[in-house]
This record gives sequence, C-alpha cells and structure tokens, in this order.
Amino acid sequence: MAAPTTSRRGPGAARNMDDDNLTFETSPGVEVVSSFDQMGIKDDLLRGIYGYGFEKPSAIQQRAVLPIINGRDVIAQAQSGTGKTSMISLTVCQIVDTAVREVQALILSPTRELASQTERVMLAIGDYLNIQVHACIGGKSIGEDIRRLENGVHVVSGTPGRVCDMIKRRTLRTRAIKLLVLDEADEMLSRGFKDQIYDVYRYLPPELQVVLISATLPHEILEITSKFMTEPVRILVKRDELTLEGIKQFFVAVEKEEWKFDTLCDLYDTLTITQAVIFCNTKRKVDWLTERMRANNFTVSAMHGDMPQQERDAIMSEFRSGATRVLITTDVWARGLDVQQVSLVINYDLPNNRELYIHRIGRSGRFGRKGVAINFVRKDDIRILRDIEQYYSTQIDEMPMNVADLI
Repeated sequence: MAAPTTSRRGPGAARNMDDDNLTFETSPGVEVVSSFDQMGIKDDLLRGIYGYGFEKPSAIQQRAVLPIINGRDVIAQAQSGTGKTSMISLTVCQIVDTAVREVQALILSPTRELASQTERVMLAIGDYLNIQVHACIGGKSIGEDIRRLENGVHVVSGTPGRVCDMIKRRTLRTRAIKLLVLDEADEMLSRGFKDQIYDVYRYLPPELQVVLISATLPHEILEITSKFMTEPVRILVKRDELTLEGIKQFFVAVEKEEWKFDTLCDLYDTLTITQAVIFCNTKRKVDWLTERMRANNFTVSAMHGDMPQQERDAIMSEFRSGATRVLITTDVWARGLDVQQVSLVINYDLPNNRELYIHRIGRSGRFGRKGVAINFVRKDDIRILRDIEQYYSTQIDEMPMNVADLI
C-alpha cells in the first residue's frame, strides 16, 4: 500500500502556524445553529438523538456539526464535557452510508475508555440507522477484532496502536475511509502516539476529510494540522461556556460505604420537594439501591443501560411528566438528560472521571435555573473531590443543615 498523494493539500498548507497558537479563534463565517432540526440531519438519526435524551445542541455542536457534515476539515479546540463525543458520533452517523458495508470513518482516541464510550454513544444515537461500529482497542481479543472487521463495519473507534496493527494485518481495509477524527489530539501526542498516527494516516485515501479535536493547541498539533489538513475551519469553545453557575455544590462525608444509604434516607423528604436524580457508578449498584429504598417504603424509579429500550422510555416519560420524583441511574443518563424540573442531583458514588461530573450535575439548574448537587464522599474519595474542584475552578462545601431551603 503506497502512501497517498497529497491531492487535497492545497497551496500554503504547510505554512508555519505557530503564530496562530496565540490567537486561535473561531473562523469567520461559522454559523451557530441552535437546534438539531435545522442541521439537515437524517430523520432516523434525529430520532436517535432525541431518543438518547439530547434536546438542544451544545456550544460546540451548534458550531461544528454543519462544517463537518458539509465535508470541511475542522480543528475544534474544546475541553472534555463540551459535548464533543456526541458531536463526533452524530456527524459520523450522518456521513456514513450504511448501505456500504465498509469502514468509512475512523476515530482515534488516546484511551480505551474514550474509544469505547464513542462506540457506545454512536450505537445509541445511530440505533435507528442500524449503524455497525466497532471499538478497536488494546487489551481486547485480537481474534474478536479480526472477526468483527471481516464481517464488515461502518465505523471504527479505536486507539492508535491497535488500529495501526489491524491496518498492517490488512484486516482493517482503508480504501473506503472518507473521514478521520483525532479526538483529544493533545492527549494523544502526550502519550507518544505520534508515529502511529502518522503511520495510520499513510494508509488512508488522499481525498480524506480530517477533524481534529484538542483542548490545547501546542506546536505539535499545529504541525499535524499543517501536514494533514486543507484550509480547516477553526472552532473554539471555552470551558467556561460550560457553566456550573447557579448550581450549589455540597459534599457529605461518610465514614463507610454503608452509611451512604442512611444519609440518603434522611434526605428523602428533601428529594421529593422537587425531582431528584441519584447517580451510581454501576448497574448492580442501581439495582441494589433501588431494592433497598423500596424495601424501606421509599418510592423511587430506576434506569440503566441493561433495561430494554421500551422500559427505559416508559420510566423516562414518567419522570419527565413528574409522575415519579426520584430516579436512580448510571452514567448512561448523565449525558443529555434534560428534565426541566430536576433541581437536585445526588452523586451516591463520585463519578469515575471528572468529565462526567459536569454532565451529571449540569442536569440540575439548566439554563440559568438554580440547582443543588450533593456528593457522598468516603475518605478515599476526598482526593477525587479536590481534583474535581480544581478542574472546574469551583468550590464544594460541606452540606448545611438547611439544604431543603436552597432547593
């Protein structure tokens, strides 16, 4: 397989973009499209987007979806938590032709978790399109990768090492790939994937569309953009457009895991003043907590990814209508769940990564309403809590006695 010619690399593509790093701004003429309906998205994809719980595009989605689905190269400077995973998923689902059983889009991520999460979101919102996605990541069976790729998939979301390996084995055929997405590109380069990314790129067709997403734009990123991209549209989304304003955040120190349950029972009357969402990290924990709450005569509903879609839809509409007031769930619903009345979120377990924190508590106090988030914190969680505070430059205080008055 010869390296492709550079038919798309226009004149001046390789100029030094170092100066631009200081003043990276959104390109002139980038439209802000404030609803999914106005984006010209396939009907079945719209169904998937709304079914997943998204109601309104985030700042990056409002700016980047159109240029990407119109075939432009795009550099988006955006932090985690700005809705980029769902933006990638939605644009890829729109671009792929599911009638052609070949890999048409390749998404490279620095971590296995992110690659898997992208696969999950894409399968969820692309459900009605019957899109075939495979996460090609280290640590998983190579045999399984080969089997899935031989069977034919539309999209591969993977880590550079494994993807590179699959291309070299000629199991991942690249001839139909029309879109390459580099997610968290700065992270990827800091993990030393540069040679592998260049390697993968060598095998891709010349008429390739490239989308690069990165929180920071160091020199190496700009070097990649000058080599791989043609007149990219630039989009800048600042983290402070992700707002925790109006949301009061508290923690409750619990000595042992078992004490969380008693704390929750004590708070139950407070929960039902409004509507509350309680987040647990695992499906098993959701089931366990739901059973225990019901055994203690508390009314709660529960939802997680293992439930059949119909049941999830029913629970969701009960909760949206206010028929149920307390919902116990996993992070499957942290993203894009916007129930207007939710003004209290409880993290029964602190989220496994700090990006999820804003997805969870951003559910409360949406669009300028006030909200309250309460975090149950064991001794060994204190470090995670401090990390979250620092990451979002926010303050999380010990919960006051009169918390009900704040909701």
